[in-house]
Amino acid sequence: MMRKGFNIEDKISSRLKNLEEYVFFDLAKATKNAVLSGKDVIDLGGGNPDLPPHPKIIEALKKEAEVLENHRHPVYEGLPELKKAIASWFEKRFGTGVDPDSEILILIGSKEGLSHVSLVFIDKGDGALVPDPAYPIYSRGVILAGGNVLDMPLLRENLWRPDFNKLQKKDLSKAKLLFLNYPNNPTGALADKEFFKEVVDFAKENELVICQDMAYSEITFDGNKSVSMLQIPEAKERTLEFHSFSKTYGMTGWRLGFVVGNGALLNALKNVEVVVNSGVFHVLQKAAMVALSLPDEAIKKVCETYQERRDVLVTGLNGLGWEVENPKGGIFVWAKIPYEYDSKKMAKLLIDKAGVVTTPGVGLGSQGEGYLRFSLIADKESMKETVERIKALSF
Repeated sequence: MMRKGFNIEDKISSRLKNLEEYVFFDLAKATKNAVLSGKDVIDLGGGNPDLPPHPKIIEALKKEAEVLENHRHPVYEGLPELKKAIASWFEKRFGTGVDPDSEILILIGSKEGLSHVSLVFIDKGDGALVPDPAYPIYSRGVILAGGNVLDMPLLRENLWRPDFNKLQKKDLSKAKLLFLNYPNNPTGALADKEFFKEVVDFAKENELVICQDMAYSEITFDGNKSVSMLQIPEAKERTLEFHSFSKTYGMTGWRLGFVVGNGALLNALKNVEVVVNSGVFHVLQKAAMVALSLPDEAIKKVCETYQERRDVLVTGLNGLGWEVENPKGGIFVWAKIPYEYDSKKMAKLLIDKAGVVTTPGVGLGSQGEGYLRFSLIADKESMKETVERIKALSF
């Protein structure tokens, strides 16, 4: 009996085939090609901060790298001393307590935890409510777990928040998870306690687990401060809140984050984490303790730097006829395209003609069509140059 030829496509899972191309992988490829072609590129595409870690963090990294014991297998759920430092920081920052032993889990970056959380709670056919536009990992994780994505449109007229009254009209009977992200990527919106109270009420009514992504918790502008979901009464019993060392402390490449919340939910996530990884390098965890101990002034300086860049870019784009709000937090500017181009064509035009890399809004969800996301990951002069390059184009 003759066998048919080996076809790799037949072996790939339907879950993987259901994934669209990952927008940030495409951006990296386009940026690399632009650089190789000799273009002077201003890369405002990804969420990759250019601000370095504080010198004290680097000093701690070097010191701990000399300790031989740190190079053995790490503790699966994270070093007890780091978890205690996180609990102290959380209490000081948000005025609410978390138990370091049962309510904190160290992650290899918050992205890892956000991608694995669907494996914990989603069975085939289950649903998860996901913001649109949003960081793609929320929906990707749901799809890889065999679940269905239930879009929650984020619209300007609703302050870039989901409308729970409209969501109630959907079939939520199989929904298990509710993803949120404030300070928001890409819109820069913040959420207050009143909104989070609505979230908790909606989640209780529909028996949902809340997954709140707080990667940008400390980067806020104009005197604003972000709010933790755990500050809301009754929230902890159904919440996992994901935090990151990447953006605030310039430790993006270190891949280090943590999740806080309900002990039983967190333990379920830990059961996946211990299968797929062996914990975080102790050297990084010990340096992270130094990051958490930095004075408020160091974090204030980071925020001021991003705010200065924001002001230059937003003012410049608005002066060119773009429709851009001042983001209240995060490291992105969400800009409505004023020309007859969809977001992919506009992003390609800016790379090809101006050497400016941005993220097409549609890569973050269907509601992102018509927008570009600019990252504040280059200095003020680069922001000024970006505006000048766009100004020089003819539309």
